Amino acid sequence: MPCTRSSGDSSPVTKSATGLWLDTRAPGFRELPEPDRHAIYDFALLWSLFEAQVMDGRAQADRIRDRVDQWTVDGTLNADQFGAELGYFRARYYGEDGFTYRFEHLNLRDRDHPDMVAAVISGANDEPRDRILALLMIVWRLRNNLFHGAKWAYQLREQQENFSHANAVLMRLLENHGQLA
Repeated sequence: MPCTRSSGDSSPVTKSATGLWLDTRAPGFRELPEPDRHAIYDFALLWSLFEAQVMDGRAQADRIRDRVDQWTVDGTLNADQFGAELGYFRARYYGEDGFTYRFEHLNLRDRDHPDMVAAVISGANDEPRDRILALLMIVWRLRNNLFHGAKWAYQLREQQENFSHANAVLMRLLENHGQLA
């Protein structure tokens, strides 16, 4: 049952029981701006749909790589559609002095193709297949870091742009490769 509470600017904000519970019990959640919350909520739903529609319910790093390889062979990769998202992640994870501190917080594992992701992010590798795979490995790590709790270490702060760009990647991939209505 929705509840109404004042947002501080005197306009009513409707909150779910879950939202109210998180506000009072989850560290930092009350201070998290609504756009950040929505980007994260949207990501959870989009990831679920992506995993069901594109990954047959079994997403793993090697299966994601296999999908990207198949799209490459089929000529349906459409890597040029993802320039804005790749640009955002390159700027977030790589700067004038090399990789930013945020890059290591992706927690890339060996099976996540960390060397290839690093090469794409630094601009050393611009192969279309690797650009898409790097984007999906970043989205995969955002998913794992969110669902396995790492994002709570800093109370989900500074994540709105991450998840907004990840959402754009997922929506485009669903449009290109999902079985949508």
